[in-house]
Amino acid sequence: MPPSPDHVDSREDLASFVRSLHRGYVDEGNAWDNGDLGGSLEALVAWIDDADGWYANADRELPANGDGSFFARALRAATMYE
Repeated sequence: MPPSPDHVDSREDLASFVRSLHRGYVDEGNAWDNGDLGGSLEALVAWIDDADGWYANADRELPANGDGSFFARALRAATMYE
């Protein structure tokens, strides 16, 4: 299981978190509910669309000014970067 996303406070932490997700996929990808790219991207957009609900249910405040552009650029780069 990857570390908690609550402990991702830097670019390095984000890289480490994603690396851990990848290891988990390699080791147990068949156990993931979304075991392919299409399913994962569909779940990602669904979660982003409902993030306010997740934060409310977790009794947390949705970050108003999170830098989503960095993550968006990283996702775009993942479609072509080798």
